[in-house]
Amino acid sequence: MLPEDPTTLVSTDWLSQHLNDPDLRIIDGSWYLPDAGRDPRVEYEAAHIPGARFVDLDELSDNRSDLPHMAPPPEKFMSRMRALGIGDGHQVVIYDGAGMFSAARFWWLFRLMGKTDVAVLDGGLPKWRAEDRPVEDLPPVVRDRHMTAVRQNHLVRDVTQVAAAAKLGEPQIVDARSPARFRGDEPEPRPGMRAGHIPGSANLHYAVLLNGDGTMKSPDDLRAAFKTAGIDLERPVVTTCGSGVTAAILSLALERLGHRDHALYDGSWSEWGMYSDLEVATGD
Repeated sequence: MLPEDPTTLVSTDWLSQHLNDPDLRIIDGSWYLPDAGRDPRVEYEAAHIPGARFVDLDELSDNRSDLPHMAPPPEKFMSRMRALGIGDGHQVVIYDGAGMFSAARFWWLFRLMGKTDVAVLDGGLPKWRAEDRPVEDLPPVVRDRHMTAVRQNHLVRDVTQVAAAAKLGEPQIVDARSPARFRGDEPEPRPGMRAGHIPGSANLHYAVLLNGDGTMKSPDDLRAAFKTAGIDLERPVVTTCGSGVTAAILSLALERLGHRDHALYDGSWSEWGMYSDLEVATGD
């Protein structure tokens, strides 16, 4: 088992022990690809960890962008969190209904806004429920709380910066999508996207970092996975995926390993695959 760390990852045991802490705030950050056929809000209303607030990833985004769930400006982030009763001084724990899928994106988003007292629930709601821990269908009691946010620009990269990295080979670009999508062997789930990957990028499917129960693997296994994918953990890394969601799982794993020089390509393949003037590589 990984050691508890309220700035990256906590266990179901840890959350159970701290469930009634007055300064704890829990977020249900469930989000699924369209072909999953799941409605995260409906599932949240039917059963969630006691006290959890639901946050819609698509709503907590920059609505000025045509790209899916791009990071919102700090002002919008602060407004939404205040309305949910999440503020400065709170310890935040985020989970999702898949085990570990979208929760890491919210973790990264909090970090982007300068918030470090935030962790992902290891194994998420499936592990919590498999252990017969309590759930409820009641809305939480919410009181507005003050929150400040300062965007940490070193944690995010745009298409121009990633194009330069692809050309120069520094920093390393790591793609969290499945090998078949990375190679271009299967179509993208979003219409109009070209198939393939950013030239010069390496592939490390996010699922390789997880155990069968959705928990994150041990540090030794995480290091081995990055090494097998050809990633040098002594060099900076930019993570990417389809739309910036599972890339955050790679970012979370890097943070767990003490690798601090990493950033996430927010537009990811939803942006790169859309522009015909950007080169696309296929195969391994």
